[in-house]
Amino acid sequence: MKLKHLSTLYLIAFLLLGLFSCKNKPTAKEDNSGQIAVMAYYAGDANKIDQYNLGEVTHVIYSFLHLKGNELAYDSPEDSLGVAHLVALKEKYPDLKVMVSLGGWGGCKTCSEVFSTPEGREAFALSVKRILDNSGADGLDLDWEYPSIEGYPGHQYLPEDKDNFTALVTALRKTLGKKAIISFAAGGFQQFLENSIDWKAVMPEVNYVNLMSYDLVNGYSKVTGHHTPLYSNASQTESTDNAVKYLEKAGVPSNKIVIGAAFYARVWKGVKNVDNGLYQAGIFKQGVGYNKFDSILSPRQGFKAYWDSVAQAPYMYNAKDSLFATYDDPKSVALKTKYTIDNHLGGIMFWQLANDKMKDGLLDAIYKAKETTEK
Repeated sequence: MKLKHLSTLYLIAFLLLGLFSCKNKPTAKEDNSGQIAVMAYYAGDANKIDQYNLGEVTHVIYSFLHLKGNELAYDSPEDSLGVAHLVALKEKYPDLKVMVSLGGWGGCKTCSEVFSTPEGREAFALSVKRILDNSGADGLDLDWEYPSIEGYPGHQYLPEDKDNFTALVTALRKTLGKKAIISFAAGGFQQFLENSIDWKAVMPEVNYVNLMSYDLVNGYSKVTGHHTPLYSNASQTESTDNAVKYLEKAGVPSNKIVIGAAFYARVWKGVKNVDNGLYQAGIFKQGVGYNKFDSILSPRQGFKAYWDSVAQAPYMYNAKDSLFATYDDPKSVALKTKYTIDNHLGGIMFWQLANDKMKDGLLDAIYKAKETTEK
């Protein structure tokens, strides 16, 4: 009787211990908290990337490679050398992950056609594997703008692109194996979120969705607005937070969502001096890298800066020349970084590093915010 009683006590203790262990075992969100990815797209001269502190990023994504027939290919020998240079930097930054990206705006003309057949997808996946194996890079980012909906003018888009994208990432994962990093750039606007991706089918196959929570007001927009706001306001639903909430509601794991910051401004001309140019008719004029703000968008040039406390976004207006600018600044990217950590997201990415200042730039602001929030 004593032995049986003792065995019962051991069983109860074991069950309680197991319950306690399960209850306190970190979830995916908890594991990710405070350890966000900082992903830098890079489209500049690879030799000049040494000027930046890559100790402040976790991933650098060489942009872009393109399709040649059914295969991923370098556009030039310089691209191949550029990727090799980035991979060599892993000796200095051993935790750095180097990826290559397919496509970009205007860079995926034949994607809809190539990825529409099993043969095309298989050939592409095998070509990606060869490039990763030969270069020592860690993974692939897909920047197809956009499956199933209109993107670059004149590029094919078909309803079946949505299912073909799922088949594509499935083929990539099967061919590249579990260790390869696979991400894709996703439009941050509602039409893309609702129509381009089968979220439940795609996300188990990829490591990250890189949410392009910029260009939400783009070069085709005839009315100004915030192109990279953190939150929605009464005049603009499209925002980083709006897209994140959509993805989470669609079942996307929070720790796979990477939000985007813009290291550039979008500028409109012919904008009336009403509400400092915000939400007014205008014609898109140009993009301006953050490293050119001091010479092009400065007070000396007639620009005055404003802050939307609801959208948590900066903007500028030049009353003399009727110019409006929307952009990210150190304050807004710091708030995005804090948002990422507070909401247990996978990370923050940005387009693109070559637009940043060498000193006291937006990457520095992200890094400082990350360090402060994690503490």
